[in-house]
Amino acid sequence: MNSLKALLQRSELIVAPGAYDCITARLIAQGGFPAVYMTGAGTAAAAGFPDYGLVTMTEMVENARRIAAVVNVPVIADADTGYGNELNVTRTIREFERAGVAAVHLEDQEFPKRCGHLDDKRIIDREAFLLKIRAAAAARRTPEFVIIARTDARAVVDLDEAVSRANGALEAGADLAFVEAPQTLDEIAAIPKRVRGPCLLNWIAGGKTPLVDLDTVAQLGYRLAIAPGLLLSRAVSACESALAKLKAEAVYPVNATEPSVRALFDRFGAREWDAVRERASESSSRVLDADLRGRRRR
Repeated sequence: MNSLKALLQRSELIVAPGAYDCITARLIAQGGFPAVYMTGAGTAAAAGFPDYGLVTMTEMVENARRIAAVVNVPVIADADTGYGNELNVTRTIREFERAGVAAVHLEDQEFPKRCGHLDDKRIIDREAFLLKIRAAAAARRTPEFVIIARTDARAVVDLDEAVSRANGALEAGADLAFVEAPQTLDEIAAIPKRVRGPCLLNWIAGGKTPLVDLDTVAQLGYRLAIAPGLLLSRAVSACESALAKLKAEAVYPVNATEPSVRALFDRFGAREWDAVRERASESSSRVLDADLRGRRRR
C-alpha cells in the first residue's frame, strides 16, 4: 500500500483525479499525479447505474482492488456510507484495506445514498455517524490507512452542522474532513478555517460548489482535492463525438493524436508482459538444450 499519510505531511496540495477503471487509473498515474481517486459515481456508471447507492460494497472493493493493482501511487476510494451500521463499517474498512487502497471516505447520508451534488439527500443522526467513524478507525490494521469523514449536512441542515460533524469525526479518529458541497466561495474559504484538521475539497464542474482554481484551493488551506467526474465526463463526450462522426460520415474517425495499436498496448503494460514471455521462452530453451545434451551423453 502506498502511503497517503506521507503525502499529507508535505506542503503541496494533493490533487487526485477520479478513476472509474484501470484505464483511467493508469492514465492518472502516468500523467504524474500523486494519487488516484476511485470515484463512486464513476464506478456506478461503469457498472450501468446512476450514483444512487445501487452498487454493493463487494463491487466497490473489487474495482478498488483492480485499480490499486495497476498503479504505484496511493488510491483513495469512495466507501459510500460503509454499507450499514458499525459492524458493516468494520468489515468495509477491512476489505478496502486488504484490497491495497490507501484511504476511504465514509459519509453520513442515509442508505441508499445519492451523489453529493444532487438534491433530496437525507443524513443520519450525528452520533450514529460518529459511531461509524470510531468503528472505522478501530477496524484498520495499520495507522497508515487514512479514514476520511465526509458529511453532507451542508445541504440538509446548514454549514454550521457540517463543520460540527467534521470536527466531531476528527475527534473520533478520522484523519481528514470532507465537507461536501459548499455552495459559495465564502463557504469554501470558511471550511479550512473552522475545521480543526486537514480538509478535502470535492472539485467538480456543474455541481453545487463554485469552481475555483487549484492554486486558490491550496492557499485556502485544503490538503487534498479530488476531481471525480473529470475523466468520466470527458470520456462520455469523446465517445459520443466519435460515434456521431462514424454514423454521419461512415469513415473511421481518426484523431491526429491517436496512438498506434502498439503504443496503446504499451500504455497498459504490454512491454512488461512481453518480457515475461521472453524470460519463459529462454528458460524453456535452456531446459530443452540441457535435456538434449543429456540424451547425447547417454
